[in-house]
Amino acid sequence: MVKKSDSFFIRQTLNADNDNTYQQIPLDLGAYVDALGKSVLRIHNIAVTFSDPNGKALEVTPVAAAAAQFQLVTQSQTDIVFSSNRAVISSGKLYGFNADSVDSYPQVSHDTDVLPQMWTNGYLVAVDAIYLGGQASGNWTSDVYMSITLECTVETMSEASAMALALSQQGA
Repeated sequence: MVKKSDSFFIRQTLNADNDNTYQQIPLDLGAYVDALGKSVLRIHNIAVTFSDPNGKALEVTPVAAAAAQFQLVTQSQTDIVFSSNRAVISSGKLYGFNADSVDSYPQVSHDTDVLPQMWTNGYLVAVDAIYLGGQASGNWTSDVYMSITLECTVETMSEASAMALALSQQGA
């Protein structure tokens, strides 16, 4: 029988800059995950916000397009990876276009990756750290911040199952 905690939230913000270089920060899950102790994390929902350094709406430079993307992964990465990579928990992209001749709030689209982050039974994690990574193009008028909120529960499973899951989420 699976024991489950009440849900709680884990939050993190990444400054992805605006120079098209990959940035990444770890989210320490050591307080929740212990595969040998049979404790794993279940992520039920993920909410992501793209904003300027003050948490406000992003602007795009005149007559330009801009893009920003994030990924939440179980292994450290050096760049954005395909969603089919087994380390990927979640990913998303945001595109903006400013047709005006002054800095302006862009027309925004996320149609190529609609940020679906809800799973019927959640996403089990058995590693002690996950990584929020992202990058943003240079036509945003400021650095791009990606804030993520995870709704989670802690569950127990057999040691063998927890270790197998942990091993499947580590390494190349």
